[in-house]
Amino acid sequence: MKFTDLFSSKNLSKSEIGSMGEELAVKLLKKRGYVIVERNFSVHNVGELDIVARDGDCICFVEVRLRSSAEFGTPAQTVTAEKRRRLVRTAQIYIENRKLGRCPMRFDVVEVFGNGEARLIKDAFWAR
Repeated sequence: MKFTDLFSSKNLSKSEIGSMGEELAVKLLKKRGYVIVERNFSVHNVGELDIVARDGDCICFVEVRLRSSAEFGTPAQTVTAEKRRRLVRTAQIYIENRKLGRCPMRFDVVEVFGNGEARLIKDAFWAR
């Protein structure tokens, strides 16, 4: 099955489509030299980090967003202020749990489009 068929597929759940999008994101990140540290780190009632990776000495919290097309906006535009707030809080908990101290960190977004194209946006937003 082609990636372009996923969004119209009745055979795959939304989570299965999301997992396939995350696989494309992981391939892109590895190609760019990232080291994948963890996937799907979740904190009940707070949020989930799709991918935690290292880019050099920087820890990157990567949100993966899928859209069948950019007709109504890019995937990155779906990362709302509320979503960013939850990602930042979840990242803080991750850093505390892993005892990472004050390491450099950033929030990246990987956009995955229905045609199978994946695009990395480094420093997509800042923790406030």
